[in-house]
Amino acid sequence: MSFSKQVLIAGFGGQGVLFTGKFIAYNGLFEEREVSWLPSYGPEARGGTSNCSVIVSDDPIGSPIVMNPDILIAMNLPSLDKFEDAVVPGGKIFIDSSLIERKVERDDVDVYYIPATQIASDEKLSGSANMILLGNVLKNTDLMPYENVSKVMEKLVPAKRKNLIEINEKAIELGYNF
Repeated sequence: MSFSKQVLIAGFGGQGVLFTGKFIAYNGLFEEREVSWLPSYGPEARGGTSNCSVIVSDDPIGSPIVMNPDILIAMNLPSLDKFEDAVVPGGKIFIDSSLIERKVERDDVDVYYIPATQIASDEKLSGSANMILLGNVLKNTDLMPYENVSKVMEKLVPAKRKNLIEINEKAIELGYNF
């Protein structure tokens, strides 16, 4: 059976939504799969809503728009409210429970509540909630192998920001082990 995953990452601008999407897309490239990465954000960028559609597939991708994600990563309440019903039955929803207090109302999806912002704060990894959530996604889906994290990080993080590699890898590990 061929591999195909549609992922939607959504939150406020500045939460690393686009970086998380890029990370997943880069891994798809490493695995020589078809990839699409489509960012969407309001004019306010930081603080406004932002989301990113990522498709990783063995087959050609007809449209870059993710209407019905297999995986939803919701980093704020407006994102959960907007996209919860779009997730395919049997899909997975990952929620930053530090910022979203309500529970998912559906019973046909798997839901993971990760207090990512709180973990990031406790571990002095400010701004890494996105990578903590991604770590939990890696643990609970077949989106990408955990072993690929370092090589994707090396490729994605620019040379002038190499100090962020270790921080991001630690955040992914925290989420994976949560």
